[in-house]
Amino acid sequence: MKRILSIFLVLAAAAALAVSATAAPAAKQAKKQVPVTIVMHDPGCHWFAAGTKFAKSQSVRGIAVVLNVDEAAMIFKGPHGFHALLPVGKTLRVTKAGVYHITMVKQAPDDNHLVLRVSA
Repeated sequence: MKRILSIFLVLAAAAALAVSATAAPAAKQAKKQVPVTIVMHDPGCHWFAAGTKFAKSQSVRGIAVVLNVDEAAMIFKGPHGFHALLPVGKTLRVTKAGVYHITMVKQAPDDNHLVLRVSA
């Protein structure tokens, strides 16, 4: 009985060591997700909501999770031919570093053009 118990404890310790060895690199590689919100606000139609202020450009470090609460869908154009449409009330995860230009569908020429800068 003691021999079975000691074998079990050795196997349990080995399994715990293997799990911690694989979990540590994964924790280092996980990037921080940063929420970014696009809102309707006059003048200029759409803005980034940055706390209690509004901005036409925003920089984030990590993965940008963009939420559209404006009145229409947003068109994203980014590096390497990236193109996406973000409907109202939906989110878009921007994982690649680069500069993204955001405009509203059927946007008036005098409305804001938003710029999102994502860095690793």
